[in-house]
Amino acid sequence: MKLKKLFVYLFYLMMFFILIIFLLDFYVGLKTRSNIYYNYEDLPPTSIGIVLGTSKYVKSGGINEFYKYRIEGAIDLYWLDKVKYLLLSGDNAQLNYNEPITMRRDLLKAGIPSSDIVLDYAGFRTLDSIIRANKVFDADNFTIITQKFHCERALFIAQYQGIKAQCFAVPSPRRMKLVRVREFFARISVMIDLYILKREPKFLGPVIPIITPPLSTNKVN
Repeated sequence: MKLKKLFVYLFYLMMFFILIIFLLDFYVGLKTRSNIYYNYEDLPPTSIGIVLGTSKYVKSGGINEFYKYRIEGAIDLYWLDKVKYLLLSGDNAQLNYNEPITMRRDLLKAGIPSSDIVLDYAGFRTLDSIIRANKVFDADNFTIITQKFHCERALFIAQYQGIKAQCFAVPSPRRMKLVRVREFFARISVMIDLYILKREPKFLGPVIPIITPPLSTNKVN
């Protein structure tokens, strides 16, 4: 009888935690949705666009669609005068894996001048990328470029830090179920990092401002 009560108790406890996870996930989306844009025409221009890094290739050797859509979105925003500079923030933890350099190569191939590309080699996590953009690169009004689910988490971090930001949501791959499940737990982790651990980026360092001229430009498409 006691064992049965224990199982019932554990079942309700598990259901409670599942409910909390869903509520927190919903809260993050609700709190940030007004700052997410899906169309180029609706997106207000900012001086800086931040591309959140990911691997270019999947394990099978094919192109990672998350990467593909982020790079395409960054290129489009640049040539449409929606951003003046592109800050490429990603992981550089291994000699043979360098997200910012990989992104830079593809942007250069698209004709974007190197003078308008800035690299952040210490964007190990979304939290690092967003906070470093503000504290290291002195950006306080920027456009994040990533998928919608990632937009929500990145903007939530920015809002908590008092950073003015918006996000351009690029397309997502079709198969998103596993990614979406992982995102539930990523949001719980962010809540713990922000509200409990008060976590800072792994590396900060001296301020390196991105010099931003007026938004008006004469780029040739």
